[in-house]
Formats: sequence, C-alpha cells, structure tokens
Amino acid sequence: MVRVFLFLHLAHARFILKMAAVQGGVVDADEEKEIKAEPSNDGSGNNNANDGRLLSTSPGASSGGNKTTAGSSEDQQTLLAVLQFLRKNNLSESVEVLRREAGLPEDSLELKGADSTGAGSGGAAGSADSEGGDANALLSRVTVSSSAGAQGPTKKAGEDQPDVSVVLSAYSQQGDPALYDVYYSSLKRFIETVLDCHKAELSQVFYPLFVHMYLELVYNNHENEAKAFFGKFSGDQECYYADDLRVLSSLTKKEHMRGNETLLDFRTSKFVLRISRDSYQLLKRHLQERQNNQIWNIIQEHLYIDIFDGMPRSKSQIDAMSGSLAGEARREANKAKVYYGLLKEPEIELPLDDEDEEAENEEGKPKKKKPKKDSMGSKSKKQDPNAPSQNRIPLPELKDSDKLDKIMYMKEATKRIRLGPENLPSICFYSFLNAYQGLTAVDFTDDSSLIAGGFADSTVRVWSVTPKKLRKVKSAADLNLIDKESDDVLERIMDEKTASESKILYGHSGPVYGISFSPDRNYLLSSSEDGTIRLWSLQTFTCLVGYKGHNYPVWDTQFSPHGYYFVSGGHDRVARLWATDHYQPLRMFSGHLADITCTRFHPNSNYVATGSSDRTIRLWDVLTGNCVRIFTGHKGPIHALAFSPNGKFLASGATDGRVLLWDIGHGLMVGELKGHTDTIYSLKFSRDGEILASGSMDNTVRLWDAMKAFDDLETDDFTAATGHIHLQDNSQELLLGTYMTKSTPVIHLHFTRRNLLLAAGAYNP
Repeated sequence: MVRVFLFLHLAHARFILKMAAVQGGVVDADEEKEIKAEPSNDGSGNNNANDGRLLSTSPGASSGGNKTTAGSSEDQQTLLAVLQFLRKNNLSESVEVLRREAGLPEDSLELKGADSTGAGSGGAAGSADSEGGDANALLSRVTVSSSAGAQGPTKKAGEDQPDVSVVLSAYSQQGDPALYDVYYSSLKRFIETVLDCHKAELSQVFYPLFVHMYLELVYNNHENEAKAFFGKFSGDQECYYADDLRVLSSLTKKEHMRGNETLLDFRTSKFVLRISRDSYQLLKRHLQERQNNQIWNIIQEHLYIDIFDGMPRSKSQIDAMSGSLAGEARREANKAKVYYGLLKEPEIELPLDDEDEEAENEEGKPKKKKPKKDSMGSKSKKQDPNAPSQNRIPLPELKDSDKLDKIMYMKEATKRIRLGPENLPSICFYSFLNAYQGLTAVDFTDDSSLIAGGFADSTVRVWSVTPKKLRKVKSAADLNLIDKESDDVLERIMDEKTASESKILYGHSGPVYGISFSPDRNYLLSSSEDGTIRLWSLQTFTCLVGYKGHNYPVWDTQFSPHGYYFVSGGHDRVARLWATDHYQPLRMFSGHLADITCTRFHPNSNYVATGSSDRTIRLWDVLTGNCVRIFTGHKGPIHALAFSPNGKFLASGATDGRVLLWDIGHGLMVGELKGHTDTIYSLKFSRDGEILASGSMDNTVRLWDAMKAFDDLETDDFTAATGHIHLQDNSQELLLGTYMTKSTPVIHLHFTRRNLLLAAGAYNP
C-alpha cells in the first residue's frame, strides 16, 4: 500500500476521494471552493454527463482557509479530505507518505480534525451555520459520481429501485433546521416585493425549492421541523402540484424515502425553469447579498435554469407551459430537425373512367391511417420538402392485397363528405351494454368493418359491424382439397361453419389496456397488465406471438400506419418499438419520469409520440431512438394523442380536461381547447383535417374547428429564440358542437373513410 501511494499525484487525489464517497465513506472538509455538477438528463431523453462547467458554491462561502505550501487552496482541501479518509481506515503509513510528499506540516490533520464537526454516514453533519459558508459537506457533493454512470443510480441485487444512499446523498448537506423557515420566508418576501414583470418568473422557484428543502429536513431526521415547514408553505404552491404534494406529505421519515418514485424522480432529474436574464440577475444578487447559500446550493444542484435574453414572460405564458413533474422543457430539447411531412404515395393505376373522380383521388391520396384532401394534404405527387426520404426507415413493400385496398380507399375518398363549421359530421355511437367484464380499450379497423374491445377479464373480443360474418380459415386437411388456381380461392379457404358475429380471444392473464388493428386488417395487437403484447391472427383468431419486454403493465400499443412496426408503453416508463417478426424490441425510448399512458405513430411512421403521467409528451425518432421534442403544459396525466392528417400538428388530451395543440416543426404549443369537465380519453382528426373530435369521461363528444385553430397562427410570432406564445382564449369560438350520451363515457373515436364519426364506450348505468 505504501509503494502505491508513493506514486500518487494531487490530480489522482480527487479520484480517490470520489471513489471513497461512492463506497459510502464519509470525510469531513473545512471548505470547498468548487463543486462539479452531476451528470444530468439533457432534456432529450439522452443521458449525458454535464458539460464540465464548475459551479461555484454558495455566494456567502468564506474565502479564507489554512494556507500551506501544498498548491492551491482547492487542492489542499481535496488532499486533506483524502488524508482524513485514509486515517479513518487506519492506513497511517500511507497518510505519512502522502503528507510528506505533499509538503504538509505534521499538525495539519490535527488542525483539520479540530475544525471539523464530523459527519455520520447518514449525512447528519453537525449543524454548521450555513451562512458562514462552512463547506464541511464536501463529500456529500462528490457522492453523486461525476461519471455518466451515476445518472442511472446503482442498483442492489434483486431491486428495481436505485440505491437510496446514492440517490439521496445530496440531502446529507444541511444547515440549521430552524433556519429553513427563515430562508424560505426571506426569499418569498423578496419575490413579492419585486416588480410585477419579474414576480411571475421568479415565483417559479418556490415549488422546487419547497420540495428540496422539505426533503433535506426529512432526510436529516428533523421530522418536526419538516412537518412545520410543510404545513406553513405547502398552501402557497400552484394548484396543479396538488397530487405531488399529497405524495410528499406522506414522507415524514427518512425510511419513507426508500423506493419512493416521486422522490427519486425529483432527485435524479433537474427541475427546469425558464427565466429571463434580468429576473435571474435579480435573484442571484438577492441571494448573494443575504449570503443565503442554503437556497443557492439547492438552485445549483437540483435546478436547471434556462436563461433567455428578452422580456420576462407573463403569468399566463408561464402557466401555459408549467405543470410537468420536472418543470418545462429546455429550449435546446426542441431544436432538432423533425421531418413531419408525408411520404410520397406509391403510384397505383386506378381503374376509373371519370377524370374528375380521378382528380379528386389525387387530393385524397396519402396513407391508410391518415388520409387527407385539399388544404390539409398535398395536392400533387411531388415529394414534400419536410418529408423524410422514402428509405429513411425500411418500410414493408405493398402486397397486391394492399394495392387493392388502396384502390378501394381512393374510391371511397371520392364520396367523402367535406366537413367544416357549416357541415358537421354525423356521429354513430357504439354502446357496449352489460359490459360487466369491464371495457378498457376499443379500436376500429381503418375501413370501419371490424371493432375490437379489450376487457378487464383479460379477454379480447372482435365484432363485425357489417353484414359479413367473421370466419376462420379451414383446417390444413380441408385446405389441401381446394383448387388453388381458382379466382375465388380467398373465399374458399374460409370455413362457413365457423361464421359468427363475434369472436373471443383468450391468452392474457390480466386486464387488456390497449388494442390496435393492423392496417391490412389481418392482425390485432393487445397489451395487458401481464406485461406482454400479443399479436393475434384475424384469419385463425389465435395468438401468433407473445412479445415480452416490459416488466410491468403495458398501458397502450399501436400499429404503424404502414404496418409491420408497432410501439408499446407502460408502467416501466420506457416505450418500445417492435417489428412483428422480431421477438425483441428494435428501439427503447427512455426519458419519461412516470408511466407512459398512450402511444401514437406519426403518419409517416418515422416518429412516435408518447404521453405520460409525468405530464409531458415526447416525440421520438424511430431511426435514431432520440427524443426530438418535449412538450409541457398539461396539468395531469396524458391519455389521448392524435396527429393531424398532414403530420404538422399534434393534439393531446389529459385528466385536466384540456386539449392542447402543438406545432411539431417549431416545437411549440399553439392552441388550448377548454370545455371538457373530465379526463379526455380519445382524440381524432377528420380525414381531411378540418375537424378535431374529442371524447371524454364527462360523457360527451365535442367537435372543434381545427382549421381555424391552425390557420390563425402567426408563424413569425414563434420563430423567436425565446419561444413565447400568447395563446388566445378562443375555445368557445372553436367549439362547433357538444354531443351528450345518456351515461356512457367516450373511450374511442374513429372517422370512417367518408368522414362519418364513430364513437364507442361502455354504458355506465
């Protein structure tokens, strides 16, 4: 051991200290001039180490220190901490060798020991006066390793939750518990007295500061002070954090913190605040003048302040974007190029004589799932400049049956009703009566010929909604007797004896929460609480594959508009991209801080949108697996997503009863539709994109003027770097109609190829 330490350099001393910290040893240090920021999630779902900037410690930190010949004050403090660690582990010879090599006096460690107050392994350091700048919590700053591996905290064997001692280490630094109230009150008084233009922006710091100060008190076993602090200031927080505060109020002891998801979310992701430079300077100056380093430490370690130049934002602008579990999205998270255009349609010869009808088809040409005409679609077969290249991701080739279906679709498009404010769609509602099994999911085929329901009793049921009954393929022995060259071979292979109006699919061992038909109507996907996704054949009505990758319930799944690919998301917070012929996922989209509750493919199949209980929506690039958009603004878990047929816009619905509209290209919120009084479970654009339909647990279907909502946008307004949008409160102008059911929550909506609106739900007597 002695020989090893003979070759130590001061530069290596920090590494030893860091490793010692991770292994759980605790070292005292008099003061620490600089702390290295922990690696943080870059806001795009990609874990990157921080950019290496060194953040200065609290503005009130004392600049004094014992000066010796051993290099700079910073190196000296690091070296003393290493020596202290070695001494605690009874490595006295190594201590002497290193001390002599560094040229430290013999009494340096004794002086250090006398100055230090001692910190236990639980982080309960002696209550140093934090305003005095005593940085005796050097180790607690370093405990979170600066390597990228610390972002995914270490796991104990057999545990899914990160090791609590690593994740909570930042809370081991502490000041006088009695002063937390004083610090917070002082900041509150200051923000209440600043100019109104700065007040709204600075008020954003209240919530993350409140949470982290409360958690520090709890972690350091100051239960009474924590309860008093929570009782005094919890009422000041914004109403949309009520659910999070309810969870927080149950954390009153250090033991309660272990494995708590809300706490771990807060600890492992920096809360993002977007503040103008002027407002930020005001806050910084105040904290420096008051030497309020307890709050300054929290701001540096747990908050990411996205500073922009320009006018401060108003309260309404801030409220529109607030509400997510980790604050707003960083601006750079929405800067990536997104190819939101539609893929060029394959050239298919139409067996039509009517030239006018043919021209109409030209306008209604795009893909099965998301067709469109005129204003919302391109009018020629030219490649959209905003579209990805045709071969950006491998897509399945069109089979003959697909081409026939495409021709049928284009014929249907000629008879499509053009919708608008003066021409609203008819609505056909499918009520599931006596659904004692508990209806949990519904889907229609694109041609509206089949409807499927997922139930809480773990079954999937499929109905034909046309006079044509459901039939299975004949047995292998009977198939051998068929003339395979006959024109009606597809009819002959079906067994008439099995014809019925509905079929029941058994296989899942838990409630079925998501279902999706393939575009060619040959397959059906279902996702369940049992953690699996199953692929069912609609020719044999049997399960073909069980896809296992999720460890917890899978809340939603959806086929790509081009078939072959599908996406799933669930309680494990990770969305997965699959291909039907691979039993392992092709991509894993990780970044959400809570359950992924809904998933949707973009019309061009190159992107996937996911909505989550963390109140954010993320857009993922299928090719790279990167997160290219993060949308914040909802105040509750998101349960519905829908892309506009032209691929430019996204609509989202949540438990807050609001529908938000997003511009994908610019990465900004462009509209808010208020009217529903309960959770929105379904959204759907009409085939031409003129109308947006929303279905809710408040037993209503509402129709909105999507064209007016998007046409009113001034795109120049939101190309500025600040990304400020002033949303008009024009929900009533955009609401075209409200349609009540007797007592049936609306859980699915679907526009037929002719723009008839189909809705579905289970009657709730």
